[in-house]
Amino acid sequence: MSVIEINKDNFEAEFLNSGLPVVMDFWGPGCGPCMAMMPKYHELADNPKYQGKVKFCSTDTSKNRRTAVNMKVMSLPAFVFYKDGREAARLMGNKATIESVRAKVEELM
Repeated sequence: MSVIEINKDNFEAEFLNSGLPVVMDFWGPGCGPCMAMMPKYHELADNPKYQGKVKFCSTDTSKNRRTAVNMKVMSLPAFVFYKDGREAARLMGNKATIESVRAKVEELM
């Protein structure tokens, strides 16, 4: 499964109303840590262990500011975890490492 790009048109269907637990990566093109984390996040999303169990999403906050503001994302990188239609966890800034994201994904399953 690849990472699903989220925008205002598919945010509700793909993220908020997903039948699976969801991880959303909020990133920006000017964010060095975001760009360094992106290949690792995509690798995690492609892991067969998570196929059909967790949905991985991503949104460029420079193009989707309203989505970021509505989700109260105030710093980058930010990962928001949703399960059963509500927020289950959030990792932001220096707490958003690939290890911490992987651990939260494991908790979601």
